[in-house]
Amino acid sequence: MNHHRFSLLFLFLMLQFCCTGAIADDATDIRTRLQQWTASFNGRDKAGACDLFSKSLISDVRGQGEANYETRCATISKALDDPKRSFHYDLNIKEVIIAQTVAIVRLDWFLKISPGDVTSTETGLDVFKKESDGRWRIIRYMSY
Repeated sequence: MNHHRFSLLFLFLMLQFCCTGAIADDATDIRTRLQQWTASFNGRDKAGACDLFSKSLISDVRGQGEANYETRCATISKALDDPKRSFHYDLNIKEVIIAQTVAIVRLDWFLKISPGDVTSTETGLDVFKKESDGRWRIIRYMSY
């Protein structure tokens, strides 16, 4: 009987270890995706910037209302194509919560627009989903 309990305890501990490692890896993947987005946007890489978003995206941005993938990517493209202005984002990730194939990220975006050195801080909540290609993409987000 003790051997059976030990086996169950060992199995339970192994499952905890495996799952904790997977969650940590997923959180790292999501952090990396957000950092890649920042580099893509700051480098005026429209395709790279849009790749963070799922085709099923629904987003809410204060003052802009609700938008889908096509609208958000068009907005990004328009900004990056503007030769008279420069945009630079920085990022502060506050928290990443993983629940199997869905994740929630609380974060702040810091945007600097030149000329004029206009700066803004956008606090947001991003909902990621691990898609069929294995990549985490944003399916919902709110920015305020």
